[in-house]
Amino acid sequence: MTMFASRRARRTSAALVLCAGLLLAVPPLLAAAPAANAPAGDAQGYRLPSAALQAVVDAPRAPSLRLSPRRDLAAMLQTPPLPSIAQVAQPELKLAGLRINPKTFSDSRFSFGSKLWLVSTADGAQRQISGLPQPLSVASLAWSPDQKYLAFNQVDPTSGSNELWLVDVAAGSARRVAERLNSVVGNGYAWLPGGDALLVMQRPAGQGAAPVGDGIPTGPAVQQTEAGKGVRSVRTYQDLLKNEHDARLFEYYLQAQPVRVAINGESRPLGMPGIYLGLSSSPDGNYLLSQRVERPFSYAVPVSSFPRRIEVLDAQGRVAHTVAKLPLVEGLPTGNDAVPTGVRSISWRADAPATLVWAEAQDGGDPAREAAIRDAVLVQAAPFDRPPLTLARLASRYAGITWGRGDVALLNEYWWKTRQVREWKIAPDQPEQAPQLLSERSEDDRYGDPGAPLLQPDDGGRARLQFTADGHGFYRVGDGASPEGDRPFLDRIDLDGGKSERLFHSQAPYYEAPVAVIDGDAPRVLYSRESNDEPSNLYARALGGEAALVALTHNAHPLPQLRGVKKEQIRYKRSDGVELTADLLLPPGYDPKKDGPRPVLMWAYPAEFKSAADASQVTGSPHRFNAVSYWGPQAFLAKGYVVLNNPTMPIVGEGDAEPNDTYVQQLVASAQAAVDEVVRRGVADRGRIAVGGHSYGAFMTANLLAHTRLFKAGIARSGAYNRTLTPFGFQAEERNYWQAQDIYLKMSPFNYAGDIKDAILFIHGVDDNNSGTFPMQSERMFAAVKGLGGNARLVMLPNESHAYRARESIMTMLAESEDWLDRWLAAPAKDGKRR
Repeated sequence: MTMFASRRARRTSAALVLCAGLLLAVPPLLAAAPAANAPAGDAQGYRLPSAALQAVVDAPRAPSLRLSPRRDLAAMLQTPPLPSIAQVAQPELKLAGLRINPKTFSDSRFSFGSKLWLVSTADGAQRQISGLPQPLSVASLAWSPDQKYLAFNQVDPTSGSNELWLVDVAAGSARRVAERLNSVVGNGYAWLPGGDALLVMQRPAGQGAAPVGDGIPTGPAVQQTEAGKGVRSVRTYQDLLKNEHDARLFEYYLQAQPVRVAINGESRPLGMPGIYLGLSSSPDGNYLLSQRVERPFSYAVPVSSFPRRIEVLDAQGRVAHTVAKLPLVEGLPTGNDAVPTGVRSISWRADAPATLVWAEAQDGGDPAREAAIRDAVLVQAAPFDRPPLTLARLASRYAGITWGRGDVALLNEYWWKTRQVREWKIAPDQPEQAPQLLSERSEDDRYGDPGAPLLQPDDGGRARLQFTADGHGFYRVGDGASPEGDRPFLDRIDLDGGKSERLFHSQAPYYEAPVAVIDGDAPRVLYSRESNDEPSNLYARALGGEAALVALTHNAHPLPQLRGVKKEQIRYKRSDGVELTADLLLPPGYDPKKDGPRPVLMWAYPAEFKSAADASQVTGSPHRFNAVSYWGPQAFLAKGYVVLNNPTMPIVGEGDAEPNDTYVQQLVASAQAAVDEVVRRGVADRGRIAVGGHSYGAFMTANLLAHTRLFKAGIARSGAYNRTLTPFGFQAEERNYWQAQDIYLKMSPFNYAGDIKDAILFIHGVDDNNSGTFPMQSERMFAAVKGLGGNARLVMLPNESHAYRARESIMTMLAESEDWLDRWLAAPAKDGKRR
């Protein structure tokens, strides 16, 4: 398996993690924390919200689940409470777009698994594991291909240890097999085919101490560009290298030595130390695909764009073939369909012994250039002494292949500008055979989504297409979006005629999502199942039969005091006819007809579409569990507020029009429709509605307060408000500032700060690592509102990134939001009347 998985992917197979969406029990805050609902002031420490909101943060969270290759076992991992600010404030390096824990030589994280056990998927019986390290601190898990072992990465920030451990499944015991791992990029380990050894990244022997700077500059940091290179778009990245000392630290902390570690702990080095962004074994185990970073580094882009040497190593780590030497990429042509030239998205073909596959742009990577063929997909088999062959020529961008066998693979291509996605059935062993188009649609068309192919690991641990028992078909799983909401399904697809047979379709009042099919003498399907008042659990039942479900996990409702929250998936229209969807959530015991309207918190995130029809489709399901977490607006149900969650805010650009050309008008129209609907239903009055959002939702919030008087207050978390500070595109906008100055200026609420007449609360992490949402965005926006006589409050959370991590930060975020809503909306009293 590939050691370093992509952090972002267009599509994933069915999720194997069950989560009630709630946060876990947390120990009391430090004694220095002030009392709950402390008055807002200029000089106060971390705060606590009311007891009702503290209970939301303290609610237990369901364990995550990792199925074994044969699907008859599952590894269960319990995550501990939120870390304290003392943990989050530990030293952290920010280099080349990465965040590094210098003590453990790992990516910077603060939440680890603290309990590990096994569960049978036949009857739910639990098996405990002896010999686990204490305290247990699991960063990642990986089953061996033969299922005899479960590997995990034990990272202890307190001691600085970073170790590899193995669980002997038959014996039910754990032992350590390797130390001094480097897991700054990826997990730091991967199983080799056969399951008798692992490929491990370790710190080089004799590496010595990290470079130490004396604080005295050795000279200026210099960058240079040249005319004639064309327009190049460079996003506004965080955590970049700033000088040569940073570059040396980067080299030191990412330097790793590949090592083959047998299951008995014996090890031997493979190849040379280096900065590896990828190292993966071929399916036959005879080769390694290596991707190493080389100088010159950059002060403008993260490590993913640094020069890279792509090589094939033999089983001893010697260079057998050089695939490519990729240059530094400091910017791409304008457009979201732009890609770098040369070798791209390289990997092993999963169903062949040792064959590389990759894509290369045929249009210079520039979507503005006219070209009938945009990408070519190339393959090259061992011993790599012949030129690569062309597997496919695509009219849009390569979006990956699901490998099955020599006569069946599923190839995807995608073009952002039109949102068009195509899926082809190809025969990789017969490249001369014409591909068969299986589906073509807009990515925005959820109703027309045929679902994703179901995968299963083969004997070597490679994820491949799961065929039916007779070999003449495969399975698809999907959300099953429909006018009635999402209804997940399982289909069997006939390979010969292409006919689809529906094996399962989720029905009210439950939301059931197929997770895996277990073929054999008695085929079974594993499902996650939930309803409004029942959290997600794993169940099994016979495939195609009416046999009763067998419960395999037993996650209880984490907040029984909120059992009885009423959820309705509502539909309404905005003024231009686009249909909108939202989840209307009413607190337990509230009856609008008897109790009258209550204050409402509306929480949203805009999305772009190329057609009004796609934008009008229903999203979500009325039958999902009413998960109440600290992160979204649902926490305020515990205070008696009505919540309008995720009201759709579509920004539509039909045909050649760009969605953002009319962003403000469409945003205002969607908000107006949502407000009118909750008022019409009698759950809100117009003077007691607040709007909020995170990131692009915060940008939305500031715009709505700048251009309307629909809301009494707003909560904007970690947003960006001045688009001239993100001049080479933002969110889905692909034009740069100089191509669309008027759009950038009209969409920036910073330019309309004087028009914000209602109260707005800004919250931001001081160490935000998200592209474009610099902490300065909130600081400058607050200063503008303040200087122009507006009503605003700014809360900057120390040591926090784009998503807040420390318990103290989360509690303070809730306390500040609670005070803001209570103040400006007049919090609901216990009898539901205005307070």
